[in-house]
Amino acid sequence: MALGSRIPRGDVQAKLHFYKPPADGSKPFNYVNTPPEGEPQRNYSDEAHEVTIHDIRGHESDFNLDHDAFQIIQDVPPSAEKDFVDDTSIKTNYYPEVERLLLDHIPGSNKVVIFDHTIRRASDPAAPRTPVQRVHIDQSAKSTAMRVRRHLTSDEAERLLEGRYRIVNVWRPLNKGPVESFPLAVASSSTLDDADAVPIEHRYNDGYTGETLAIRYNPSQKWYYLSGMTGNERLLLECFDNEALKKGSGVLGGRVAHTAFDDPRTHPDAEGRESIEVRALVFGP
Repeated sequence: MALGSRIPRGDVQAKLHFYKPPADGSKPFNYVNTPPEGEPQRNYSDEAHEVTIHDIRGHESDFNLDHDAFQIIQDVPPSAEKDFVDDTSIKTNYYPEVERLLLDHIPGSNKVVIFDHTIRRASDPAAPRTPVQRVHIDQSAKSTAMRVRRHLTSDEAERLLEGRYRIVNVWRPLNKGPVESFPLAVASSSTLDDADAVPIEHRYNDGYTGETLAIRYNPSQKWYYLSGMTGNERLLLECFDNEALKKGSGVLGGRVAHTAFDDPRTHPDAEGRESIEVRALVFGP
């Protein structure tokens, strides 16, 4: 079977996993690493809903950060980083490329601070991180401001918080060919109701507590994916844009709900999806 015929294409009905609150009504939390003895990894659960996920292949330029909080970049030159297995090498070779990409494709941006990355490998059962099949947003408004203060000096952080600031994830597959399994679904920010974004305490072992957002199901949400995504494409995922808080700014929400999903059309022998996401603070104009 030709590889191209193995790639699921077109709109699809698939199950996505949305937020289900703690049964006892307590504040939801999630531990990033091993939880303390007696504590669960997280105290909330999921509920599955079948949604229509629209394939945007051929319509990539119809979506942008201000309206949808996601954007596709195509024809990206090959990376100087070849293996994506060593963190030091990734920081040396790939981070500068990500910084340049963001400065070139986000109008008015003038400073980028990359603060971490995550590699996910569905192809390796022993991999520490695999695709997340839970609808979420990586950072809230509160945690974005916390990140600015955590990664910059006090004076610079307060100065930059007076202007436009965002967190943007740069996502790309690492498979040698097109993605065959666990594609990423995104909901246009313009269709996401604030009431459906639930703050979750994101607890780290070093004592730092950030905040993510879990997402309640709402049939008004419009979901999309890019079929057969390749290594020369990038998906920008905007976690928060403070411009969205300003009335009349034209920025609709400035946060994109997303999740990996199990496409029911996936070939039984499909290659497991491998990917890297790099998270960055973006400032300006």
